[in-house]
Amino acid sequence: MKFDFSKLKEMNELDFEQVAVWPFEIKTVVALVLAILTGVLGYYLLISDKLPTLETLEKKEQELKGTYRAKYGIAVNLEAYQQQLAEVKQDFKSMLKSLPTSNETPGLLDDITLVGTSAGLKFKLINWQQEVPKEFYTELPIRMEVSGDYHQFGEFLSQVAALPRIVTVHDFAMEDAGEQLTLSLQAKTYRTSTAGVEETSP
Repeated sequence: MKFDFSKLKEMNELDFEQVAVWPFEIKTVVALVLAILTGVLGYYLLISDKLPTLETLEKKEQELKGTYRAKYGIAVNLEAYQQQLAEVKQDFKSMLKSLPTSNETPGLLDDITLVGTSAGLKFKLINWQQEVPKEFYTELPIRMEVSGDYHQFGEFLSQVAALPRIVTVHDFAMEDAGEQLTLSLQAKTYRTSTAGVEETSP
């Protein structure tokens, strides 16, 4: 059916009681206008107030998707994570075993004295200092003063580092004492309790 635009001129003469006999062109235009008005009113009355809620829900959806992806990644790699956790626990247990217990600290002092004398050093002083409690361990400082030459000092420090228990060396001070050098330093070891080691065992 051909759309006759000339029929639109009759819109000003329309009788709303005779809608059934309106020309096709006028019915079409009126239907389009009503559809547009219905759409606009529906948007402002029913939809516009809900747009902020929609945006919030869309953001929430993205957050949930991100959480799901993260959890899915963990679930897929769960076996690998469990293996890593077991390795970390084993490493931690081994590290704790490198810390002397209360019964072992006198023997550690003997070990340090032995490696020093084996390196050719002469001990002028070796004494425990006051313990320093920390959150997970206790720091045990040892003040030492030894005499010897550079080569003997180097060998001594190397052997201290190779001890089975953790010992760190701090506060070096070296003086020339004539034929030999005097080295004063502070060594530190770290003590934990046997109970603490047992609690971390898998």
